[in-house]
Amino acid sequence: MIVRLCFTLLLSLVASGCTPREQGARELSAEGWIDVTATLDPARTPVYEGDAPMQFGFLKDMRKGDKLTLSVYSLGAHSGTHIDAPMHFVPNGAPIDQVALDPLIGAARVIDIPDSVQAIDAVELNRHDWRGAQRVLFRTRSTLRGWMDSAAFHRQFAYIAPDAAKLLADAGVVLVGVDYISAEQFGAAAPRTHQILLGRGIPIVEGLDLRPVQAGDYDLIVLPLKVRGHEGAPARAIMRNRTGNERKLWLGAVR
Repeated sequence: MIVRLCFTLLLSLVASGCTPREQGARELSAEGWIDVTATLDPARTPVYEGDAPMQFGFLKDMRKGDKLTLSVYSLGAHSGTHIDAPMHFVPNGAPIDQVALDPLIGAARVIDIPDSVQAIDAVELNRHDWRGAQRVLFRTRSTLRGWMDSAAFHRQFAYIAPDAAKLLADAGVVLVGVDYISAEQFGAAAPRTHQILLGRGIPIVEGLDLRPVQAGDYDLIVLPLKVRGHEGAPARAIMRNRTGNERKLWLGAVR
């Protein structure tokens, strides 16, 4: 009976001339996607100590009688949710406009790090199911405490230690993300985590707002502004539950 049912299902897919993935591709929409971008707001978005402040204003404003509204923005390249390109800490490293799309789009795994942990070192990393993931995003105390929605800069954010960065790079991870505005320990003697990851050509996404998601596997799209010749840029990041989405595609094809 089971064999007959599977054979019937296979025939229905062949007759429809498509696979579950092909069926889903034709139905691409915003359904299921979650915005994990920190909103840029000078009153609420943290700025790394010593970085350029955010200043947003209006050159023209219809609320004040102008015929149109026209804004002007001033902010650092590493404001809010942003991507570090190799040029940030690697001599002759690629600038943000030359970062390939491949690492920025695809399967990602969110790893929950307990509030009590500040240093994500190799020991802490290996307490979690991260191996086999192409892109690894760390959901830490910064998410639990809402620090990406607080103008105050918090030096005690969780960071990726160099030994964990090396493990990730050696395992073939193509992108690493964190939920505060740096992946490096504040006040570190040397930027070894950045040097290790960016030195392997691995982009770092910093400043993600991971409050809307939990640990698990997701589809990820994170695209930076294409600024020629610079080391980083703000980005928009969206995620979609991978397990739930694959099930929907399969069920859609069966119908």
